[in-house]
Amino acid sequence: MEHNLTILLQLFERAALLLMCLFVLTRLPRFKEIFVKGAYAPQDLVIVTVIFSLFAIFGTYSGIKVDGSLVNVRIIAIMAGGILFGPWVGLITGIISGVHRFLIDIGGVTSVPCLITSVTAGIVSSVIYRRTTADRRWIAGILAGMGCEALTMLLILVMADPSSLGVDIVSKIAFPMIVGQISVGLIVMLVQSVEGEKERIAAKQSKLALDIANKTLPYFRNINPQSLRTICGIIKEDIGADAVAITDTRFIRAYVGVGEEYYTETNEIISEETKKTLRDGEITIRDDDTEYMNRAIRSLIIIPLKEKGEVTGALKIYYTKAHKITYSLQAMAVGLSQMISTLMEVSRVEGIKEMANKAELKALQTSINPHFLFNALNAISSLIRINPDKARELIINLSGYMRYNLELTDEFIDIRRELQQVQQYVEIEKARFGSRLAVEYDIDEVEVRIPSLIIQPLVENAIVHGILKVKGPGTVTISVKDRGETVRIGIADTGAGIAQETMEKVYSGNMPDNKIGLYNVQQRVKLIYGKGLIIHRLDKGTEIYFDVTKEKR
Repeated sequence: MEHNLTILLQLFERAALLLMCLFVLTRLPRFKEIFVKGAYAPQDLVIVTVIFSLFAIFGTYSGIKVDGSLVNVRIIAIMAGGILFGPWVGLITGIISGVHRFLIDIGGVTSVPCLITSVTAGIVSSVIYRRTTADRRWIAGILAGMGCEALTMLLILVMADPSSLGVDIVSKIAFPMIVGQISVGLIVMLVQSVEGEKERIAAKQSKLALDIANKTLPYFRNINPQSLRTICGIIKEDIGADAVAITDTRFIRAYVGVGEEYYTETNEIISEETKKTLRDGEITIRDDDTEYMNRAIRSLIIIPLKEKGEVTGALKIYYTKAHKITYSLQAMAVGLSQMISTLMEVSRVEGIKEMANKAELKALQTSINPHFLFNALNAISSLIRINPDKARELIINLSGYMRYNLELTDEFIDIRRELQQVQQYVEIEKARFGSRLAVEYDIDEVEVRIPSLIIQPLVENAIVHGILKVKGPGTVTISVKDRGETVRIGIADTGAGIAQETMEKVYSGNMPDNKIGLYNVQQRVKLIYGKGLIIHRLDKGTEIYFDVTKEKR
């Protein structure tokens, strides 16, 4: 009995060494990241399988020789690996260590039994992983480990030749080998204690995300390139990133940190990783990327920003060192992206209200604009004697136009009513400019509601800044085309063509506040539909259009 206790203590020493190695690994960031994950990537499983296979093989080599047998911790390593990380780790570790045990002692009295029970331990640990709750796995591991070692003893008794040798070996090693399986439970509880840190990490990262949200909240009240840069700067500073960016679905809205020089000339999204995230709505992670367009960047995480289930942009976090995308960073980044999405949506709603108020103010200003009234009345007076019918028609158009503006609210209206107001405006302008202005309509019959006063400013812009800027006659084309789930509203003219500088200012949001014509429409369309105006400079003139999503009935 004293001999058995001595072997048991020696076995616990080796198990303690195994525990110490695992403890050290759980403190290393790269391995700790694997231990706290809820779902394992293939590369994670490969790393863990290698670790536990090495532990099992080391357990064999460090075994205590007793009459041709080895008292070792191999089964402990196999059981622990399978219970903690699943079937692939348990089965592969069992097969590798079992075959190794057989090959180093071919023909030995315990080599075949050890091979069989090693594979059996891998299978049993896999079943425990699948069928047992996490809080009961430690005790299940102890019992299963004891069962596997008991099987080993039984196989030695059956297969030993002579049988007396088997009885002698079992009498000396059965007690320490079976009792030693208590170490399985200790290893499982050790690693599970690391897994328990996930909740603490999540709580810590949630607090960090809330702190960042509180710091950035004032800058979401008026979203523009400068405020977004400030937001990116706050995020970069608080999480220790090397660069942070925020995008919409087409452009980099703000970029701060390493690689900023890439976006001094163009802000168009060019990385395939970002395009993939925007297209699929899934998080993209590169933890050791040597092929990224900016060679200084080694780690990145791109999280989609969503509003009402639709991807509206992305939050991008970059590091110049590899393996920086830890579980804690992912948890924080996901929470932060959700908060940013909510804050941007709130800001969008507030922006809609503000721009609607500006639009209403603009409409009221137009309705009492003395120059507009003077020009319209002057055109009518000149027609009273020579063409009374035409003068009467213009009076009706003017009164309808004025009534529409006076009754204007920030509610959505049927597109036919908006087009009626546009037509009234056009008839007044055609009376003023005569043959210099022609207007064509390409209108499909559609059922859709749009914001009020959103087409007329585009038509006015086409006439005033397009047709009237060149000599000779010009044509404005107003189109409403049914495109299935959307309706495309477009205004094209054959005038002077929009300047590139003006186009960039409209897109970037840098137009002065007192110029709320084209810019006003751009902001309202972007706030309401997520995408702004599409502006093209033609060979002769300008084309502007935007898409309206049909209402689902």
